[in-house]
Amino acid sequence: MEIRQLIARQRAYFQSGATLPARARVEALRALRSAVAAREEELNDALRADLGKSAFESYMCEVGMVLSELTYMIRRTPAFAADRRVRTPLAQFAARSYVKPSPYGTVLIMSPWNYPLLLTLDPLIDALAAGNTAVVKPSAYSPATSRVIARLLSECFPPEHVSVVTGGRQENACLLEQKFDYIFFTGSQAVGREVLLHAAQYLTPVTLELGGKSPCIVDETADLKLTARRIVFGKYLNCGQTCVAPDYLLCQESVKDALLEEIVRQITVQFGPAPLDSPSYGKIVNQKHFQRLLGLIQPEKVVCGGTWQEEALRIAPTVMDAVTWQDPVMGEEIFGPILPVLTFSHIPEVLELLKDRPKPLALYLFSRNKGHIRAVTERCSFGGGCVNDVVIHLATSAMGFGGVGESGMGAYHGRVGFETFSHRKSIVDKKTWMDLPMRYQPYLPLYEKLIRRFLR
Repeated sequence: MEIRQLIARQRAYFQSGATLPARARVEALRALRSAVAAREEELNDALRADLGKSAFESYMCEVGMVLSELTYMIRRTPAFAADRRVRTPLAQFAARSYVKPSPYGTVLIMSPWNYPLLLTLDPLIDALAAGNTAVVKPSAYSPATSRVIARLLSECFPPEHVSVVTGGRQENACLLEQKFDYIFFTGSQAVGREVLLHAAQYLTPVTLELGGKSPCIVDETADLKLTARRIVFGKYLNCGQTCVAPDYLLCQESVKDALLEEIVRQITVQFGPAPLDSPSYGKIVNQKHFQRLLGLIQPEKVVCGGTWQEEALRIAPTVMDAVTWQDPVMGEEIFGPILPVLTFSHIPEVLELLKDRPKPLALYLFSRNKGHIRAVTERCSFGGGCVNDVVIHLATSAMGFGGVGESGMGAYHGRVGFETFSHRKSIVDKKTWMDLPMRYQPYLPLYEKLIRRFLR
């Protein structure tokens, strides 16, 4: 179906009111949940084809998280969609004031390739719970998963409710030329800027989920064994192709050597002595990305890994020591299995280092010093993060997930996601059995006294 015609049909369907009842929204979410659960094996196969993910990792990081968001929203959508009464000022007596959540209309959801199921369906779940229709554009770089998503959604919804547009840059450009009521984009900062420029043409509100160089800070009070275990998990999950992966390590000088020893040991524990041969270790998404990552590895600074299999598009978990801010690996978001290590002397130095750098999507701090924890979480600007862990902050529907500054704008998941795709109408229902005269001319001295009493 031609894109303009598809959007017109979605607008007509939305304007019919079919998506507005809370019961209809819940039924849509239940249909989606059943379809995802039924296609788990097919989704696992697609994720393995695109990214080499094991069935365990596919469920833990994609299928299971989608099902969790669906369960959360199915239970809570009626409450989220209900009017919320607020206090009415005395000057507006007699009246009832309330906020009415209302869907924007027809929304565009553009998703990336690194978590192609999760980052396509999670925002869609929130959009459907809020009562919108949606055009979904998955990434061309994860074709197997995109095909399954297209079949899955076509079975659950008529195209006027939810439709998938596949393809590459040409289709992206065509979609961005259209007028949508909301755009939700997950991807790179460069493409995010293009999305924002196109949205400005129609004054379309936008959520941008971008990325950045997310620091992982380790001070001398940290539990080094546990710290290494958790960093290795989060950094090399999905071969480092995770928007909230620790991008680089900022370690206090006094514990750097001990921490590096533990990290190298944990790589062997988690991935075996030959990670490139591990069936649970994924692959780089394509040759272009693979070659870019190889260009960031400086052999003289490698203390672990640094090997690869070009035919399989695999790069071993790699650690680089003695890295400086001028090295190529520190000039861009890595988005791969390379962990550069830098050092600091004292926490104030870290605060000074980070204050003028682009705001990251995530920040992680490993410490048992409450003063350090308070200073870093209060004074550093970042989208979200963890204390004494990595990555897991995005795995809860009870908190919003999003960036700040260069790492994005807006957030989603759970109630925050529902609100992202909703406009909150403020309504005053004024009663007719009383009408205070003070606002009407002629303005009398008595009325002025009353106004001053009410408004202070």
